Amino acid sequence: MKSILMGAIVASAAFVAPAMAWEGQKVACYDKHWVPATYSTEKYLEYPSKKKWEHKDGQMVKMYYPPIYMEKRTMSKPGHYVLRKAPCN
Repeated sequence: MKSILMGAIVASAAFVAPAMAWEGQKVACYDKHWVPATYSTEKYLEYPSKKKWEHKDGQMVKMYYPPIYMEKRTMSKPGHYVLRKAPCN
């Protein structure tokens, strides 16, 4: 009876041992890369161009001032991580 019981224990250990030692195989490897946020910009006129008469060094001078534009940035897509395929070590 003891020999049958001992044989059953050894046989069950033989079947269980490979399952406990199995670690699997690498199929593919990936690296995590950060993709920064993307922005859309709009340009709008803050001050139009103008010409002015001014006194400079005792003379009347016609000055030109270029237009001033402002830029408004709006986030169109937030930053995120992507996975890129990499060689396995």
